[in-house]
Amino acid sequence: MAREKQERRMRCLVEFLDNSEEIFEVERRAKGQELLDRVFEHLELLECDYFGLRYSETENTIDSNNKRWLDPRKSIRKQVKGTLYFNFQVKFFVTDPSKLLEEYTRYQYVLQLKKDLLEGRLTCSFDIGTLLASYLVQAELGDYDPQDHPDGYMSQFRFIPYQTEEFINQVHHLHKANFGQLPADAEFHFLNTVKNLELYGVDLHHARDTLGSEIAIGVVSAGLSIFQNGVRINQFSWAKIVKISFKRKQFFIQQRREIGETRDMVIGFNMTSYRACKNLWKSCVEHHTFFRMVDPQPPAKRRTFFQLGSKFRYSGRTESQTMEDTKKRLAEKEISRSSPNKRAFRRTVGGTVAEVIRTETRSLPSRTTQKYKPLKDNHRVPSFDGEIPPSPNGKPRENGLSKSAEMLNVPPQMTYMDDNGGSDVSIGTGNSYEVLSNGYKSQTNGDALVTIRMLPDDRGRFGFNVKGGADQGAPIIVSRVAPNTPADLCIPRLNEGDQILQINGKDASTFTNEQLVSTIRALGEARTKDLVLTVRPNVYVGEEVEEPVFQYIPESPRIVNGEIDSLTESFMLLQEGLDTGMAIAQFDQLYRKKPGMTMGACRLAENVAKNRYRDIAPYDATRVILREADTGDYINANTINMDIPGFDLVNKYVAAQGPLPNTVNDFWYMVWEQRSTLIVMLTTNVERGRVKCHKYWPDLDDRLKFGPDLEVRCTRCDETPSFAYRDFIICNTATKEERIVLQMQYVAWPDHGVPDDSSDFLDFVLRVRQCRVGMDVPTIVHCSAGIGRTGVLITMETAMCLIEANEPVYPLDIVRTERDQRPMLIQTAAQYKFVCEAIIRVYMDCIVKPIDEQRS
Repeated sequence: MAREKQERRMRCLVEFLDNSEEIFEVERRAKGQELLDRVFEHLELLECDYFGLRYSETENTIDSNNKRWLDPRKSIRKQVKGTLYFNFQVKFFVTDPSKLLEEYTRYQYVLQLKKDLLEGRLTCSFDIGTLLASYLVQAELGDYDPQDHPDGYMSQFRFIPYQTEEFINQVHHLHKANFGQLPADAEFHFLNTVKNLELYGVDLHHARDTLGSEIAIGVVSAGLSIFQNGVRINQFSWAKIVKISFKRKQFFIQQRREIGETRDMVIGFNMTSYRACKNLWKSCVEHHTFFRMVDPQPPAKRRTFFQLGSKFRYSGRTESQTMEDTKKRLAEKEISRSSPNKRAFRRTVGGTVAEVIRTETRSLPSRTTQKYKPLKDNHRVPSFDGEIPPSPNGKPRENGLSKSAEMLNVPPQMTYMDDNGGSDVSIGTGNSYEVLSNGYKSQTNGDALVTIRMLPDDRGRFGFNVKGGADQGAPIIVSRVAPNTPADLCIPRLNEGDQILQINGKDASTFTNEQLVSTIRALGEARTKDLVLTVRPNVYVGEEVEEPVFQYIPESPRIVNGEIDSLTESFMLLQEGLDTGMAIAQFDQLYRKKPGMTMGACRLAENVAKNRYRDIAPYDATRVILREADTGDYINANTINMDIPGFDLVNKYVAAQGPLPNTVNDFWYMVWEQRSTLIVMLTTNVERGRVKCHKYWPDLDDRLKFGPDLEVRCTRCDETPSFAYRDFIICNTATKEERIVLQMQYVAWPDHGVPDDSSDFLDFVLRVRQCRVGMDVPTIVHCSAGIGRTGVLITMETAMCLIEANEPVYPLDIVRTERDQRPMLIQTAAQYKFVCEAIIRVYMDCIVKPIDEQRS
């Protein structure tokens, strides 16, 4: 009897995110929910709906394609055919970590994302990676102390797959800067940073497009994303999808028709197998239901014998229900978020396991130095990143998070459809169910406006970022508030998700994004006037920006020798990237300075005064070294070489800062030693009352002497509203050698931002290219800092050369190559967007064509 009783139970091994393991015994016929309940009870996890158990369909546990989620409604034995081995993992990744009410839940998220970074499933730039690693070290070890943390104290840590000594040194530097952060603070900052990565929370499924190219379909909270070679090339929001379906190995997305269209757009993908196709479909059903619905769909109607289709339904709670239920349970049980609990955390540090009992939990990062002060008028209670004090009557206050999702309107219907005979599977009432629109309602009255007043810091900054604007057709929303900045410390506080309605009494709805940023920067630089914002608080928390309709695979792509023209395809991807915003997002993620490159020469005492800006310095490996200048070998300039495949051509440049009064001699010695015959100047001498570049040339028919040996004479000066051309004769008085140097100056660039129209700029670049025909010596290119407009011109000319060579044009790769030789080339997203649009215009208007087309 004992043996028979024992055989009725089975042992399930579960590995947790801290690498600990636990065996659970359940009935042999138990369903998945029983094991899930035992696991959640073991962890004492309240917000359990974000997590699940994953198992492998085959014995190959390494292959992620074989991983499946345990269905709580089905028998465990009917799902798992082999070893009963499960991994506890995060199943649904929230868009905002503040939605996680318990610190313990956030800790589990940190463990999951830490694994993803280490195992290469989550990728990031060098700068972001070191920042994330510093938060992990802060959470593990606390504040940096030289006595407790001697040299090499981080050698036991592994953060990314290919970790270098430079990476660890940068983490060590950032760890010192995190002083004062409690473990929960560091973990919250970690989550708040990692949520912006492109692969955060993406459930990837391998597929092929209709042309056979390998892609990956990622399921996320906002919809579906398409990846190719690790780069997101398109996305489809749930709000634009009316039906998802599959038939055998083909997966289909049907998008809502737009005004003027006669039918919906259907996009198809080929999966590796029927099973893979169905798993993608199930993932879509679960993510859409969890994130977009307030209540899950009711059970489907009973089917008759002849009815076909999948019976799969998402049976758990939605994100909205999870948040509401957790708040109720915390309130009913009077669980204080500052009191100790029984949960024991097992932290893994360098392979050793240490038991740590947490004595504090908070819903948001704390700022212990803040005090609560009574507010006057109708100003809201500030949202503090810490514990919320009880109200005077002793009852717990609301935690400041948004209420659960509510319907804002009735959106288009959406249907799930499986493969068996193409029959619709009714979800909800009838064949459709309602989905959320584009956000959450605020917990406050939507009409309650808040006035926020702040002064800039010593550097003229307010400490917040915005997105949207009249040019983007979207409201102006606060996208980020940096800690310990005026925006963070003012009362009432400015919060992420606030909609800016007025700036110093002016209607903000008429501002473009660039105008808004310029206005705020001007107030910060003045440092004498308050910034007064009128905002509607937290109206757009959870907002989703819908992408414009576009065909993923064009109906009639250009075919060359039986294959799609790579040049045409590259411009399709670039246009799609600009339309969806992905091109700008990828640019923002690109490293500004190449990892591993040193910049020591600029910091030498004799060279510091030669830098126009403290934070803009040349790499040591590619810096221009002066040989004959009497002031030393240093100048703030780098050589830039851009290869043009197909032409066996290398465009050579020297990217330099605008000369200072004390570096004019160095500049002309650089021109002489590099044997340059063309100087391209992309700034005026003074902009907005600030000197951007010292006048380093003589007036017409005058001559100036530079250093002991060089003399420069101006022989021509032609000026137009947009351009200026000057001819110089530079003479080495010691050798009597002379050269003619042409200076081309572009003066039509506005004082701030980018030109509204690229016509003048393109005209200027074409003139530069005419002067460079047959040139084998470097062209000197400079603006003020030698990175922003300088990078734009080099990128533009490189793209034109690639078009002529019939090579694909990927501006991000061009900028990456430039930044590998001089840091920060193309300084702002606005400059990058401007040059991308100019490149498209050059190609579409046939301003520059492939050489073979020109000959034909």
